[in-house]
Amino acid sequence: MSNTLSKEHLRELRNRIEIIPLIAEVLELLYKTHDGRFRFMCPLCHDFDTAVKPDTNLARCFRCQRNFNTIDMVMTVKHYSFMQAVRYLQPILEHLLARAGNRPSLQNAPTRSRP
Repeated sequence: MSNTLSKEHLRELRNRIEIIPLIAEVLELLYKTHDGRFRFMCPLCHDFDTAVKPDTNLARCFRCQRNFNTIDMVMTVKHYSFMQAVRYLQPILEHLLARAGNRPSLQNAPTRSRP
């Protein structure tokens, strides 16, 4: 992956990877659903005073006043740099695009736990 990223590519990483499955299934943060609202444990202050807004694909912690997009969330949870977080999210985006028919599948692509 090049060290130069287009605005469009970053927009796809932020918007095409849904934040709720990223939090719950990929990053495996503690979460709960109450009255149809998804709440997660903030990776910074460890409080559940959080919310996710699916239409903007953003998460927010009201206690520590922090907003998260998908890249921010990976950087915070994994303690990654910006580029490490982008590399971490890239296979997830490629999988989503392949499922949508936008790119060839990377079925046999090697996986790694840390970029």
